[in-house]
Amino acid sequence: MLIRPTQMEDLDAAMALYDHARQYMRQNGNDQQWGGGYPSRELVTEDIAAGRSYLCCDENGTPLAVFCFTVGEEPTYRKIYDGAWQNEEPYGVIHRLGVGAHRGGVCSFCLEWCWQQHPNLRADTHRINHPMQGCLAKNGFQQCGIIYLADGSERLAYHKIREK
Repeated sequence: MLIRPTQMEDLDAAMALYDHARQYMRQNGNDQQWGGGYPSRELVTEDIAAGRSYLCCDENGTPLAVFCFTVGEEPTYRKIYDGAWQNEEPYGVIHRLGVGAHRGGVCSFCLEWCWQQHPNLRADTHRINHPMQGCLAKNGFQQCGIIYLADGSERLAYHKIREK
């Protein structure tokens, strides 16, 4: 597998991956996250244009997953409840990780790539998104509290730091 920046010509493939991820969530009891067609085509287009969208592809170049990765402050992470971030140093943020047809190790591969980009990572996920919670835990992320999105939705906050 390899990670590469998503290009505008990949938009349909990225949207198909997000569609599959939404269907998977619904089939597995998560009917609360990514409703209303989130992430929208407009948001994914913005992610691509800003250089923060990435595709995980197989050896033949077939897209397996799509995600957003940035380095910098995430406004919804300014306040954390029922816990604390492990540090206040600059961090990378992983958002909108959508995996297509099931293939083991794709989520972990994406998280490991992000880890190679930055030694201090934060992420969040819905309380009932057990597959993502499991992937984060398996890859060394610690649940450290609760954050709230701009619309007031609760998310479990995760953090992974490289020990000095």
